[in-house]
Amino acid sequence: MKIAVTGLNNVDNPGSGVPIIRGINESDNFNGEIIGLIYDALEPGPYMKGIVNNSYIIPYPSGGLDLLFERIKYINQKENIDLIIPTLDAELFGFAKLAPKLSELGIKTFLPSTEQLILRGKDKLASFCKENDILVPKNILATSQQDVYNVSSEFNFPVVVKGIFYDAKIANNLDEVFSAFNSLSSRWGLPIVIQEYISGEEYNVSTLGDGKGNTIGAVAMKKLYVTDKGKGWSGVTIYDTKLIELSKKIMHKIKWKSGAELEFMKEEKTNKYYLLEMNPRFPAWVYLSVAAGQNLPYSLVQLALGEKVEQFNEYEVGKLFIRYSWDLITDLKQFENITVNGEIHNG
Repeated sequence: MKIAVTGLNNVDNPGSGVPIIRGINESDNFNGEIIGLIYDALEPGPYMKGIVNNSYIIPYPSGGLDLLFERIKYINQKENIDLIIPTLDAELFGFAKLAPKLSELGIKTFLPSTEQLILRGKDKLASFCKENDILVPKNILATSQQDVYNVSSEFNFPVVVKGIFYDAKIANNLDEVFSAFNSLSSRWGLPIVIQEYISGEEYNVSTLGDGKGNTIGAVAMKKLYVTDKGKGWSGVTIYDTKLIELSKKIMHKIKWKSGAELEFMKEEKTNKYYLLEMNPRFPAWVYLSVAAGQNLPYSLVQLALGEKVEQFNEYEVGKLFIRYSWDLITDLKQFENITVNGEIHNG
């Protein structure tokens, strides 16, 4: 079996490709090779020992799906890929649209539909939650600077200003809202989401849905340390029946097909959980779920292959992860292979 995985940018703002691969490799049932699909020659994943066998540069989906498909077609002729697991938010629409053509090549995927991707988008999530009796912070969509003036009448400060794909900034006054709007819109485009600030503690759930409304597994984590980019640098597994059941309710209502991360805020005053975001792929900390007893990455592989997958009912509480940096030393020739030839073979 050969599985191709994207998101090998294992840096200070890491993708989930490397932890997904670690989970797959640690399954006793996996006996195959991992193919890395990268967008930049300096992504660390291809140079890490024991992660990928071979790696190939692919074009960004924004450059055109025909170009991306032709590149994957070339890679498949050399590797005979069984399954592709895309792991980055911005590429999922493209891969979802390509899924039928990939299937014709014999390449399986296990992805949400474009309708599901739209439904969980930051600009649509609030409506979905209100329709399904799920608590969500109040928000407005800003498509111009004129919309920003409505913030003072709609919200109390502080507020959270979010890019449509990534990034979030806390704004304590209208000037800071304008600054965040300009910064995020120039990077990610419009609309910008301006959201009510909920005071409390953040909890995240890594989960996997089978596309029929069932939750294969769900592991909850509380962040212990957060970087200036808002990324969890350490966290610990916790268990709260209300949180897990709420996560399963969300997965059931949306009939999510694939991995996901649910971000919640537990309000300090009421102890109620508010859904902040639903990220359409496994989080970068998904390996914590493997360590806690739920190998969600390999379960996704099984689902994609049409195998019967048992639901996980428990996991170990008190498992801690601490992310760290490590200087990875490699040979310039490997870097040159990727930049010149667009591929690297590790054997």
